[in-house]
Amino acid sequence: MRVGSMSLAARWWYALKPASWPKVFVPALFGQAVGAATTGRLSVGALVFGAVWMLADVAFVVLLNDWGDREVDVLKRRMFPQGCSPKTIPDGILPAGAVLAAGLGAGVVALLVAWAAGLALGRPLLLPLAALGLFVFVAYTLPPLRLNYRGGGELLEMVGVGGVLPALHAYAQCGDWAPAWLLALAPGMLALSLSSALASGLSDEESDRAGGKRTFTTLLGNAAVRVSAEVLLALGALLWLVVACLTEDAPPPVAVVPAVLLTLLFGGRSVRKSPGAVTNAFGAQSAYKAELHRAIWWGTVTLSALVLVASWRGPG
Repeated sequence: MRVGSMSLAARWWYALKPASWPKVFVPALFGQAVGAATTGRLSVGALVFGAVWMLADVAFVVLLNDWGDREVDVLKRRMFPQGCSPKTIPDGILPAGAVLAAGLGAGVVALLVAWAAGLALGRPLLLPLAALGLFVFVAYTLPPLRLNYRGGGELLEMVGVGGVLPALHAYAQCGDWAPAWLLALAPGMLALSLSSALASGLSDEESDRAGGKRTFTTLLGNAAVRVSAEVLLALGALLWLVVACLTEDAPPPVAVVPAVLLTLLFGGRSVRKSPGAVTNAFGAQSAYKAELHRAIWWGTVTLSALVLVASWRGPG
């Protein structure tokens, strides 16, 4: 990619990393589906809120993450000039000040949207839940907590992506931030979110270590993290199946089994690519993570759709 030939719009689009959006959009969709299943109807207003809020949230997360990681990104570009894609700030795609201002502005927009939607939908907890979602990310990457550097960032991502996001969007739909089906499926979502968080750190192993970041990959190494991500992926899918078969306050098995099978199918494909995804094998790591994320995203989208269908058809 030739940075110098990029238009301003193309620079911002590159900085926003649209390929990464499903990581937060899919859990939001899941929350919306469970919330609608709880009430038996789909709130268009809650859907509109969800779409607008997620656009602001993803801009907040992606841009401020680039700003917070700019020093480590410089290290990675020096260490592997041909091994990784250009970085927004180190490669001069956008200046650091503009990225910071846009990220903070997106956070303000997210809070304003939650406040307005809370009034319009009669959801008084919408603003506090939205603020909690933003705070989880602030604690993840920004001073003073900066847990992605001190250790525990993956666990925080698990809570934010697998817990807070679905709860926020379920609440927007049904007025309950912890409906029974959401609680039943939450352990599986948390396991899948942690699997994704672990895999995401693989490509930054040596640059993170050189930059002083304490992640699971820098502490445990590439091989252990890959195995952990694969085990968590299978565990998340099986937890969905267990609660569906053994718990009354859960979607029926007919709504869960196809999602479990799809998750395990793509999960098996990621396992087959795993042996090549060793340290600094960036192309193989990308292919490995793509299959693992397909497992999580397509499995969760399928579950979301079938949960809605099951709720509208009634138990059975």
